[in-house]
Amino acid sequence: MSLKQFILKRLLGHERFGRRVGVKIGTDCRILSSNFGTEPFLIEIGNRVTVSSNVTFLTHDGASWLVRDEKGRRYIYRPLKIGSECFIGANSTLMPGVEIGDKVIVGAGAMVTKSVPSGSIVAGVPARIIGSYEDFHRRTLAMPSEADIAHIVDFRGRVMKALNKKYRSILSK
Repeated sequence: MSLKQFILKRLLGHERFGRRVGVKIGTDCRILSSNFGTEPFLIEIGNRVTVSSNVTFLTHDGASWLVRDEKGRRYIYRPLKIGSECFIGANSTLMPGVEIGDKVIVGAGAMVTKSVPSGSIVAGVPARIIGSYEDFHRRTLAMPSEADIAHIVDFRGRVMKALNKKYRSILSK
């Protein structure tokens, strides 16, 4: 990363930096990582998406550099697309050509090598479907809402409310 890019990331923040270098980013997104690689213009992110810290976007296959003949080396590029209402967990890697559907959760540390259908939860190396967004949504609706904790002033108090025994059993299902 050049000094100019480093300074821009610091001044603009991850989302604005991404837009500036060519990433197509929808509305109401939380972009907490800016490892957009060397072809950020090949990345598209939908609406209401969270990209957690240290997510890596790969849009090229660097191994193609090994294949050479009289015409020279070869280049392989593929776009990346993330649908709307997705969560991409910390330290995940999205490989070239992957399309992530709408309402998808990618677990932390996942290596996403293939496209992910809408409504899926994936995790692991390589990433595999481990659940459905619909089940996650149903379980999560039983958790405390903003309205339930609005009266609690301090952050620790809000966290402790969410840890209440009433909610712990829901998380273990």
